[in-house]
Amino acid sequence: MSDTGLNTISFAGHAASSAQFKSLYAEGMALVEETASYLDGPGRAASKVLPRQVSVLYAAESMRLTTRLMQMASWLLLQRAVNNGEMTRDQVMSEKKKVRLDAYNLDREAPGWEDLPLSFRELIERSHRLQSRVALLDREIYRPADAPAVHDNQNSVQAQLSLLQTAFGRH
Repeated sequence: MSDTGLNTISFAGHAASSAQFKSLYAEGMALVEETASYLDGPGRAASKVLPRQVSVLYAAESMRLTTRLMQMASWLLLQRAVNNGEMTRDQVMSEKKKVRLDAYNLDREAPGWEDLPLSFRELIERSHRLQSRVALLDREIYRPADAPAVHDNQNSVQAQLSLLQTAFGRH
């Protein structure tokens, strides 16, 4: 009988309440602000001169981007509230059911993708990377106590490395 996973050290608790979480929180909120500023300013101007097909893609990706960022911001705010003692874990678990951190495929091969403004594509890419980090941390923090962390050793190692990167502010 194997004890796989019983000796695994989870850094999620540390990462969720550390200075590094504060850094992740600040990064997420800054990306929300930067994106809003871009979409209201340079992005709006750039979208008006795009060809029709690219303009439709821009509109769709803008909605996905803002939705993704709002979901991450909601998660970060909930985690900050529990870290600060403003909400209990049970309250956060109840509210967290409304937050979706699942990633949508990013189709860089979509017709018109390369014609989107570079700064817009960079915001999309950054939001996907941040979403992956937040989703990984969420899975580790809120995984049921009796659930195994990850089933295979390679993924387990990668998950722990990603958590360490989050915990210690390297990405």
